[in-house]
Amino acid sequence: MGMDRFTRAANIDGKEYAAGLLERIKADVEILQATTGAVPGLAVVLVGHDPASAIYVASKHRQTVAAGMKSFEYRLAQETTQGELLDLVHHLNNDAEVHGILVQLPLPAHLDPNAVIQAINPDKDVDGFHVSNAGRLATGNPALVPCTPLGCMMLIKDTLGESLSGLHAVIVGKSNIVGKPMAQMLMNAHCTVTVVHSQTRNAAELCRAADILVVAAGRPGLVRGDWIKPGAVVIDVGINRIQDGEKSRIVGDVTYGEAGHARAITPVPGGVGPMTIACLLSNTLTAFRRNHAMIAAA
Repeated sequence: MGMDRFTRAANIDGKEYAAGLLERIKADVEILQATTGAVPGLAVVLVGHDPASAIYVASKHRQTVAAGMKSFEYRLAQETTQGELLDLVHHLNNDAEVHGILVQLPLPAHLDPNAVIQAINPDKDVDGFHVSNAGRLATGNPALVPCTPLGCMMLIKDTLGESLSGLHAVIVGKSNIVGKPMAQMLMNAHCTVTVVHSQTRNAAELCRAADILVVAAGRPGLVRGDWIKPGAVVIDVGINRIQDGEKSRIVGDVTYGEAGHARAITPVPGGVGPMTIACLLSNTLTAFRRNHAMIAAA
């Protein structure tokens, strides 16, 4: 690939890409409304009073409406029981106007998030966390995939082109939300994939071999410049708030100032973050299309 010719990393602008994706989604929704008489609907459930979650849910609502979709918001009390939450999920599973269901995490401590996620109809699981969707991704037949890795994949292909075949991808972090699905998506794209995690003994050495380096460890500045191969594409998923004197600032898992020899890198903030809601709406559109295809085939 001639990757060693790059001397200054280009910024991968997730905010700009997400804005374009949202415009394309809006145009698709208008076409679908004209042809089917219906629009995709997204239901978001928030339990309790977590301030960060409340801000995020409000942002999802605004962008859902802006894309021409129906937005259904359910704000439940902190003391909502597991049974009450599961009853709501069951109701949404059976609501024909709802094509995507998202239960905002984290849930209050007395609720079991896994039981709630597995109760969602996999065809409406726009977070892509249901075991059925995880299994489909793992077996190379993806349906709905987690939003953050989906966004990362879009940015990688926008930078390197549609074919990633034969490239060495290294994922730092093995969470069910980012690391594992990211590895599966890159394997499905015919990359050679290595997963590095907290117990890996030669992490720096493995990262230095990466053509594509995706870092999702939740540790500020973990990946230093000498971990990065010249000309690599670096996707920094980390969002960490650190104190800088009396103020705090957001930084990634990669020491950004040391990554100038990469081909391209996502800044934090402004890289992967803006992609998440855009990909949530992309998944809602996918769920709508799959639902209408099933109805047409019935």
